[in-house]
Amino acid sequence: MTPTSGGTTAPPRPVADIARVGRDVLDRVGTAVVGMERTLRLALATVLAGGHVLFEDVPGLGKTLAARSLATALGLEFRRLQCTPDLLPGDVTGSFVWDPGTREFSFRPGPVFAGLLLADEINRTPPKTQSALLEAMAERQSTVEGRTFELPRPFHVLATSNPVEYEGTYPLPEAQLDRFMLRLSAGYLEPASEVEVLNRRIARRQEQTEIDPVVDAETVQALQAGVESVDVDPSIIAYCVDLTAATRSHRGVEVGASPRGSLALLLAARAVAVLDGRDYVVPEDVKEVAVPALAHRLTLTPEAWTMQVRTADLVAEVLDRVAGPTSTR
Repeated sequence: MTPTSGGTTAPPRPVADIARVGRDVLDRVGTAVVGMERTLRLALATVLAGGHVLFEDVPGLGKTLAARSLATALGLEFRRLQCTPDLLPGDVTGSFVWDPGTREFSFRPGPVFAGLLLADEINRTPPKTQSALLEAMAERQSTVEGRTFELPRPFHVLATSNPVEYEGTYPLPEAQLDRFMLRLSAGYLEPASEVEVLNRRIARRQEQTEIDPVVDAETVQALQAGVESVDVDPSIIAYCVDLTAATRSHRGVEVGASPRGSLALLLAARAVAVLDGRDYVVPEDVKEVAVPALAHRLTLTPEAWTMQVRTADLVAEVLDRVAGPTSTR
């Protein structure tokens, strides 16, 4: 069996259509997920921008439910990979197995061959296995025993992880972190939202939540093509570069964000603008995505790490210090 890229290229959707469909998707996901509106909005923006999302929170806050619900609402072929310490790279990419009928080896695809892969608790599997996703996330292909297979289009990874302080977790390699466009964290629910979670569980009389797709893979590609058609003012591009460059000279940062961080800022900001119904990006769009786009790409100095400085706070400090364009329209 040889996986194929699948799907045809659909014409771009206009901005108004993308914003409307985005609202429909978020409303549908909101029937299953409570109190994560901003997190889910940014996750949807990441998918529309063609990127991958990392949900990082303590256990029990609904990371997996949010990722699965978003995948279902987008109508993408969905596979779940439960990451465990004994997981091998071949369990992710697939492998060649002997077929007694044909008396030759045939390729058996792994869960990475899907429109949307949910890598659940990704940092509970060793770095060697985590690295099996690097090629897939960057190049939308997977090489197994010297043969390269294209992945479906679109292809996205929604991964969940627990803080590294928790027992049984491995730190994600820097190269892997850099391939996630945004790292999101919802935090604990407000009391009213938590009450709503409990009330909904009582009302549906079962553990599982069920939602129906809003769009399909072809429509998602059309939405992504529409986002790609949005022009960006040169001053916004310069602002993204200035923010990323400022992380590299910060006194608490040993290794700053790479150029991929600048690109993540720009692409995510463009998708956020489209979700708001605009065909242009304003500085506030960049500011909205700056922390989730840059914080996970920073390596702290030993002194900052000892003082338990958070990379998110450093990015917020950079946002305060770097002046943005006053107007782009």
